[in-house]
Parts: sequence; structure tokens; C-alpha cells
Amino acid sequence: MAKRAALYSSSPRRAGPPPEAPVAQAPGTRRLDWRRHRGALLFSAGVLLTLAVVHFNGGLSREQRELTQEDIDAAVAKSLETAPPQSPAAKAWETIRPSVVRVEGYGIVTPAEDPDAPVNTGSGVIILDTGVILTNLHVVQGAHHIRVTFADGMESDAFVTGVRPEHDLAVLRAKTLPDDIVPATLTSTDKLLPGDRVVAVGFPFGVGPSVSAGVVSGLKREYRSPQGKRILTNLIQFDAAANPGNSGGPLVTAEGEVVGIVTGVLNPTEQRVFIGIGFAVPIENAASAIGIPPF
Repeated sequence: MAKRAALYSSSPRRAGPPPEAPVAQAPGTRRLDWRRHRGALLFSAGVLLTLAVVHFNGGLSREQRELTQEDIDAAVAKSLETAPPQSPAAKAWETIRPSVVRVEGYGIVTPAEDPDAPVNTGSGVIILDTGVILTNLHVVQGAHHIRVTFADGMESDAFVTGVRPEHDLAVLRAKTLPDDIVPATLTSTDKLLPGDRVVAVGFPFGVGPSVSAGVVSGLKREYRSPQGKRILTNLIQFDAAANPGNSGGPLVTAEGEVVGIVTGVLNPTEQRVFIGIGFAVPIENAASAIGIPPF
């Protein structure tokens, strides 16, 4: 046994590299072995890269993001809060206002009467930029002198160029025109229905121009004119307030387009004031009074 042990212990050994001398470190310091923390470092780098990409894309999306319906609704709501929309009557008035005129008819006066006071006061609407004006016949009938006042306050003499007694219509032409004369837009009554919004503009009792709003109450009505002593047919019935002085003024749609010429009000009393039933001549009949198709 002793010999085997000796043989085993005395077997030759392979020579290995000499052991490395230990590296001296400063007291209190510790060397970081990056290989031991490689996984953590790669993970941290990935997180930082992801955050950078997200931030970059976020910047692009803020610059190029398309508007959504929510954005549009919010903008509209904000605009409505700061600037409420006009009413339909206000829009109609703004459109027709430059085309409405005051019409005054002067008759022969006695020494006791005021020569400057008109016998009749009514309304009219410009339909051609040459100064052609539509009004009611009963407004100017019997007048020896007619004067019209435009929207800008300019006054002019006018004369009758045509009449349609069956529609209580008269065609006037002003002698002097303003530089910015604006004829009204005419529109067909073919699609006009009861319940449609309408606006009457004129000079009731000489006050105005005044605006009243209502709806179409009926179509193809008949009405006996107390002035002309005749039956007028195919009229538009409406409930926008109208009184003496509105005669000859335009009845317009919510878009400010003329569909009729106000001609009278129905009242069973002798007061001739409005009780809710007014009548207008369709613009087709009115336009035919000057010999032109309106549409």
C-alpha cells in the first residue's frame, strides 16, 4: 500500500500557467464587471430608446394630426358661444333692405291742406337696376306727383310706366338713382308651402322700414280690395304683421328672395289694421306686369 501511494503521488503533473498576481485596488473602491450586468444594461438601453421613439412620434403626431369630428364640434360650439347666429328674419332683412323704397303719392291740395303732406304712403321694391320699382296701384292711383326714397335716404321723383289693375300693381321708374342701387332677387312660388317662413318689409303708417315675420298661411286665396273695389285672385295668405303703408312692399322668403307684393289685409271692421290675415300678389303676376319673365 505504501508503494502504490508513493507511485500515485509521484505521477507527473501537467504544467499550468503561473497564477496571476492580484491587482491592488484603492481602499473603498470596487471594480464593475459589465459582463455580469450586461442584461440589465441592455434592458435599460432598450427602455431609453423606446421612450425616445415615442417622444419623437408624439411630436410628429401633434404637428400632423388630422381634425376629428370632436374637434369640429368643439370649434362650432365655441363659435356659437361667442357669436350667436342671426335669426332667419334678420338674415332676410339684411338681404332685402337695400331694395326696399318708400313710395309717396301727392295729390291736388286745397289752400287749407299741407302741400308737403303725401296723400298716400306705401312701399315698393326695386326689381331692375334701371330704377324699375313695383308697388300697389292703390298707393299711387290719382297722384299727380310721386316720390320715392331709397334705402340710403336719397329721394327721387318717379313716374308710372305701367299698371295691372287686376293684380292691384303699378310699375314705377325713378328719375334719379343712387350709385349703389340693388335690385331684389325674385324667386318662384312653385315650391312655396303653407308653414314656410316669410318676412314682410315696408312702411306701416309711414314708419320704417319695418320688418315683421310669420309664415305662409295659405295659397290661391281671393280677396276683395276695398280701394280697387275688385276681387283679387291667386293670392298668398300670410300672418306676418302688415298694416296700411305695407302695401306695395315685398314679401320675402327666409333667404330674402321676393315671392310676392303685399297688397292688403283682411279685417271685418273699418279700422283697416292687421288681425292676422294678410295677402300678397305672387311675384309671377307682379313680374308679368313689366313684361319680363322673373325666372
